Amino acid sequence: MSKIQPLADRVLVKAAAAEETTVGGIIIPDSAKEKPLRGEVLAVGNGTKDEEMILKPGDQVLYGKYAGTELEFEGEKYLIMRQSDILAKVS
Repeated sequence: MSKIQPLADRVLVKAAAAEETTVGGIIIPDSAKEKPLRGEVLAVGNGTKDEEMILKPGDQVLYGKYAGTELEFEGEKYLIMRQSDILAKVS
């Protein structure tokens, strides 16, 4: 993922796939599924003088439901958000 390089304190995240849910034999469509709150960090910015970058590529993270800006690049969907929008790292 070297084609997109976040700036300052921003992080590029690939959201985890939404889990398919069935209820009583009915498959719930993608549009009705909850947006995943977990993803993998693909790239990070250099940070700012006030905020050092703690995250690194490969980290699994949890983020808020409305965090970040969705973008599509070469047919793939990503989120770009500030490091402060990340709630936690998952080990």
